[in-house]
Amino acid sequence: MAKRPGGKGPRDRINHLQVVVDPDERAEIKRRAAAAGLSVSAYLRAVALGRQISPVLDHQAVGELVKVAGDQGRLGGLLKLWLVDQPGRGAPEIEVRRLLDRLGDLQGRLADIVARV
Repeated sequence: MAKRPGGKGPRDRINHLQVVVDPDERAEIKRRAAAAGLSVSAYLRAVALGRQISPVLDHQAVGELVKVAGDQGRLGGLLKLWLVDQPGRGAPEIEVRRLLDRLGDLQGRLADIVARV
């Protein structure tokens, strides 16, 4: 196998280190490696060498974010259409208020999802 540009190839890494950890530490290291999208070996190597670890985005949360943002955009578009095309008539004020409340709820959900990501 050829060397990777700017790094060592897998065959160049022939030395092994042993690290003694308790079961809780092992589980935590594995969890952090998975969160970073790395193998345990790659994670420990990066941490030991002081490299920056970037977590992998939570794809489910990103999907939810896109869905909620789309819903909010559609509701905002409907509100704008109603206000421009039918000022003073059409939907009763209570329905407009409900729509505004729904938009506020969606903004809250967006903020929660962004905080998770």
